[in-house]
Amino acid sequence: MTIGLASRAAVSGCVLCAAGLLALAPAAATTGLGVDPGPRTRDAPASLLYRPGTHVRPRAGAPEVPDLSARSWLVADADSGAVLAAHDAHRRLPPASTLKTLFALTVMPALPSGIRHRVDPEELADIGPGSSLVGVAEYRTYRVSDLWNGVFLNSGNDAVRVLAALSGGWRATAERMEEKARALGARDTQVRSPDGYDAPGQVSSAFDLAVFGRAGLRNPEFAEYCARAEASFPARDGGSYPIVNTNRLLTGADGVAPYRGLIGVKNGYTSHAGNTLVAAARRDGRTLVATVMNPRSDGGHAVYEETRALLDWGFEAAGRVNPVGSLDALRSAPPGGPEADAVAVSASRRDDTDDRPVWWTITGAGLLGGAGVAVYLRLRWGPVPKD
Repeated sequence: MTIGLASRAAVSGCVLCAAGLLALAPAAATTGLGVDPGPRTRDAPASLLYRPGTHVRPRAGAPEVPDLSARSWLVADADSGAVLAAHDAHRRLPPASTLKTLFALTVMPALPSGIRHRVDPEELADIGPGSSLVGVAEYRTYRVSDLWNGVFLNSGNDAVRVLAALSGGWRATAERMEEKARALGARDTQVRSPDGYDAPGQVSSAFDLAVFGRAGLRNPEFAEYCARAEASFPARDGGSYPIVNTNRLLTGADGVAPYRGLIGVKNGYTSHAGNTLVAAARRDGRTLVATVMNPRSDGGHAVYEETRALLDWGFEAAGRVNPVGSLDALRSAPPGGPEADAVAVSASRRDDTDDRPVWWTITGAGLLGGAGVAVYLRLRWGPVPKD
C-alpha cells in the first residue's frame, strides 16, 4: 500500500510539476534571456542612427564618404528608404524653411489648388522681421496654387501665413504638423512656427527632414511644386511678376552649377539655423534624398556643394554599401526613442549575465508541483497517517 501511494503521488507530482513549468515558462521568456523578438529594421539596428558620428557600412570597392562640414547630414534611397550613410542623423537642430516640407505635407491635402481666397490683413499679422516674402498683398485674391508657388519657390512666409489661416489657424496648424510628423515616425521635430522662422524650442533633424522630403515626392502635387524653377505670381495691381526658385542646385543661380537630375525639394536659411537643404535627385532609375544641416564651412554656398558631394557619393556608392538604417521610421525607430533603446540594450546585457529567471522558474515550478501533490493526497487518500 505504501509503495502504491508513493507511485501515485510521484506521478501526480510530475504531472503538476510539468504544469507548473508550462505555466511559468512564458514569464521566463518575457523577463529576459536577452532574446530580441525580431529586428526593428531589415537592414541595420535602428539604434545605429541614434549614435553620434558618421555611419557607413562599405563593401569592397565602395567610394570613400565625403568629408563634410555640416553638423548633421544623411543620404538615402528614396524608393527603398535605405539610409546609405549619415552623420548625427538624429541631432536636433533648427530647420529653417526646410520645415515648410512638413507644412506642405500637412496642409496641402485639405486645400484644393483651385480655391480662390481674398487675403484679410489679419492673416498677414505677426510675420517675423527679416522673413522671406513672396509679396502677398492685403485684399488681393489668390488661388491656393499661387500661394504654394510662393511657399516653394520664394519660401514666402507671407504665403504660409495665409495658407495656415485657411487651414485652421497658426497654432492649430503647428499642432497638426507635429501630429503629421509623429504619424510618419519622425520623432525629433518640434513645431513652434509653421514657416520655419526661428522660435525657441523649434527643432528637427536630418533624419526627419529626409522623411518629409521622401513623403513629399510621393505626392504628385508636392513633387510638382518643389521641382518648379520659375512661376508667375499675382501682383498687387492685378498683373503678375516672375518668381524664381531659391534652391540654387535646381536653378544654377549665383554661380552654383545646377545638379543633374535634381527634382527638388526645399532649402532654408535663418541666422540661428544657418543654411539647411533637403534635396532629391534621380539618375538611371534611382532616386536619392539627402539632407544637409548647418555647414560650418566659410563658403556662402557650402550647403549646395556639400549636398552635391553627398548625392554624387550616393549614386556611386549605391549597391556597394550596406544600409545603416531606414527612413521607414515607424519600423526602424526604437520604441520610445533613443533613451528607450539604451534601456533595452542595458536590459539585454543584464539578462545575459543573470540567472535569476532560471532559478526562480524552477523553484516556482517545484513549489507549485509540491502543493499539487499535497492537495492530491488529501483528496484521494485522506490524511496521511503518522508513524
